[in-house]
Amino acid sequence: MRVLRQWQREQVLPGLVVLALSIGFLAPRLFCADSDLWVVYDGFDGPGKGKHVVLISGDEEYRSEEGLPQLGKILAKRHGFKCTVLFAIDPADGTINPNISDNIPGLEALETADLMIIATRFRELPDRQMEHIARYVDSGKPIIGMRTATHAFRYSEESQSKYRSYDFRSKVWEDGFGRQVLGETWIAHHGHHAVESTRGILVKSKINHPIVRGCEDIWGPTDVYEVRLPMCDTCQPLVLGQVLSGMNPSDPPFAGKKVRKRGGQEQEMFPNDPMMPVAWIKEFTGKQGKNSRIFTTTMGASQDLLSEGLRRLLVNASYWCVGMEDGIPERANVDLVGEYKPTSFGFNKYRPGLKPSDFALNP
Repeated sequence: MRVLRQWQREQVLPGLVVLALSIGFLAPRLFCADSDLWVVYDGFDGPGKGKHVVLISGDEEYRSEEGLPQLGKILAKRHGFKCTVLFAIDPADGTINPNISDNIPGLEALETADLMIIATRFRELPDRQMEHIARYVDSGKPIIGMRTATHAFRYSEESQSKYRSYDFRSKVWEDGFGRQVLGETWIAHHGHHAVESTRGILVKSKINHPIVRGCEDIWGPTDVYEVRLPMCDTCQPLVLGQVLSGMNPSDPPFAGKKVRKRGGQEQEMFPNDPMMPVAWIKEFTGKQGKNSRIFTTTMGASQDLLSEGLRRLLVNASYWCVGMEDGIPERANVDLVGEYKPTSFGFNKYRPGLKPSDFALNP
């Protein structure tokens, strides 16, 4: 009998340990409801009532996990849009972790979306998630791309995904989602990153465009990206990025030239001659043959949203994208909703341990 009990302990106890460890590993998946992995702002009155905006965060550097909830709150509370904000989620504990590049739960929300706002960087999502983005892109519905959305996706060389063409350096679909859909992929920093900030200058010929209405003061601490927009009638720059000599809105424009290396060779460049576009519109025709309204800005870090002019640009663009440009007021209400103290941009500067519920909109 003593031998039998010893055998039972040797056989059963290891099994119980394995079971306990398995339950511990699976606990977040078992006990974390799907609805806890994103946040929804709904139930407010305004011109946008009845329209659904899905905002997709997920970048390691510019704190889209903080900026997009604030933008969603403004669109919801000030203008009546239903807003669903998605995040890069750590599947181990359900927290927001922008360094997790292969998991953004809730993309099914795009099936009922009237507008997609995307601010991801170098994501390699599984096909079951990417299929929702691809279906939306091909639907003819509008898209707003912010900051690193020009290089929203990156796939490893060994990837077998059918969505590899979305890669920011794709050879099959030239330069992928960024270039084909938004108008540009990642090229380089035009301003000096974290040293020279950006002043938005309205394109003179577009000062009456509804998107720039009331946007006479645009500034952000992020630098200007280099872009080369496609030559087509539908692609129109709205705002140019003036490179400032410092990190304050009162700093003067950078004057003179710089020397930078390209392809192993030194090149002279004048950052403000010409100035690079930092916001533009274009059309994209997906596989369904319908034309999508596209608005892209290479600004849009969480700190950039402290600029009232930039917030108004994004709100106006949302109206324009969904065909409501006639309803854009002279100065759209873009007051911040609740306390907003965005974290400085930079790698590994995100606030660990936060969950989507931490960005809930209190009554």
